[in-house]
Amino acid sequence: MFDVRKIQEQIIFEAVRKQSEAGTAAEIVYGKDGTAKGETNADWVKSTMCRLEDKFDQERTKQIRMNCQCGYGMDEKLALLNELKTAASNMEEFAASDKAKAAGLFCENGQLLLQFLFCPCPMLADVDKLKTKTWCQCTTGYSKVLFEKAFGCMVDVELLKSIKSGDDICLMKIIPHGLIWN
Repeated sequence: MFDVRKIQEQIIFEAVRKQSEAGTAAEIVYGKDGTAKGETNADWVKSTMCRLEDKFDQERTKQIRMNCQCGYGMDEKLALLNELKTAASNMEEFAASDKAKAAGLFCENGQLLLQFLFCPCPMLADVDKLKTKTWCQCTTGYSKVLFEKAFGCMVDVELLKSIKSGDDICLMKIIPHGLIWN
């Protein structure tokens, strides 16, 4: 059976372990003495992010969460981006088609933006509101990997808004650092 919680525990454990060591990773993911294992998913998300934020500075916390992206559905999304890229000669054309708009892409003042009108994260289904955007940084990591593959250059992704932290939409700015179209 597909257990999203177990997958998230493993992904976060590995991301934290790579930045520190296994004991710290276990304490962040499972709590002191494993107390977080019995928490609901919503409570676990909140408590895990608190432990992560308490242990690491903001930039390192962001990097850890960006490394937690699961890669779910990446091939399908990459195929769409490649199709959009092939049909375009610049960023405005890339984001102008109905398919691009349906995927949440749009261009504003020459900048590529990606929005979601709902939170796509199954772990946050029962979370009313998060105190910070830390949990949501995994989607910036996912988008970074996705757009770097599609554009063939380094990409930065900036999380601008998050529904679960109180915003009306989820919104990211996609910033490519290289030539995309010849």
